[in-house]
Amino acid sequence: MSRRPLLDFFSRCLVVFQRSGAKFQVVCSVAPTSHGGQPAATQSPAPTPPQRTPRTLIVLDSSFNPPTIAHLRMATATVRDLTEQKGQQLHTIRLLLLLAVNNADKAPKPAAFEQRLAMMWAFARDIQRGLADGHQHEEAKPQEAEQREETQKGLSIDVALSTQPYFNDKSAAIAESGFYQPEAADGEMEQVILAGFDTLIRIFNPKYYGPPTSVGEVASTSTPIQRALDPFFARARLRITMRTDDEWGGKDEQLAYLRDVLSPAGLEKLGGSVGWGSRVQMVEGRKDGEEVVSSTYARDAAKNGDWAMLGRMVTPEVRSWIEGEGLYRE
Repeated sequence: MSRRPLLDFFSRCLVVFQRSGAKFQVVCSVAPTSHGGQPAATQSPAPTPPQRTPRTLIVLDSSFNPPTIAHLRMATATVRDLTEQKGQQLHTIRLLLLLAVNNADKAPKPAAFEQRLAMMWAFARDIQRGLADGHQHEEAKPQEAEQREETQKGLSIDVALSTQPYFNDKSAAIAESGFYQPEAADGEMEQVILAGFDTLIRIFNPKYYGPPTSVGEVASTSTPIQRALDPFFARARLRITMRTDDEWGGKDEQLAYLRDVLSPAGLEKLGGSVGWGSRVQMVEGRKDGEEVVSSTYARDAAKNGDWAMLGRMVTPEVRSWIEGEGLYRE
């Protein structure tokens, strides 16, 4: 589709979503074709619920301003971990790109919400190509042949909106929507929430969950953070990508933080539950010597007309959209 009809479609989606009062809504799905996972560029946007409940829903929640190669790596690495390391078949996995909007009437800067949704639509196709291309140049071992063939069929990706500010509330809204449960008792679905280390610190900060239990309450009463995160960790797990490019410290410091906060003493201090530790996975992000990739750097590159740098920050279809729409020039 050309850019103008896409923008009109996503603008209407935003208006409908705001008026609906819903907490979560899938606005469109990007389904792969049967040709090596390559997506169809002529697909018209529309939500397509799965025929069966996915075993795993990968949730990539971001401002997507714009989507970057760092986002791509987080998503594709998770899919490959599930298919190649854990032997999960691709048709049991679904990827959700989630954009939080509090007020669609306001004009967010520097890119409007409809522009971000359009970039997410383009980004979804780049993810599908990235998964397919990543296997075309690898020599499959005999025991991996079936998993690689399955991965090359492609991945279904949803683009969605939410009004919820916190991960636990977004997770609940996704589960309650029923979009991923087309049949009664159709199996359990686990959410895998992708986030950076900076987000992990906020998730385990008690101040976001209300005041502590008052003295007058029964001693066995759960804490505010338990009431928020116990149901969250019952349906979801966190896959945290380290951020070693800024003020958050290096690999050792970030691993030490996770170890300390999830230790018995750490959980007691924040009012958490012992079982949370098994629901959090830390993975490496940028390797030593690799260029730092960020939405900020991508916006700066677009503003300065540095298309070579922009191409190192974002995926091809996202770059094409940014250039075609003249985004981030002011």
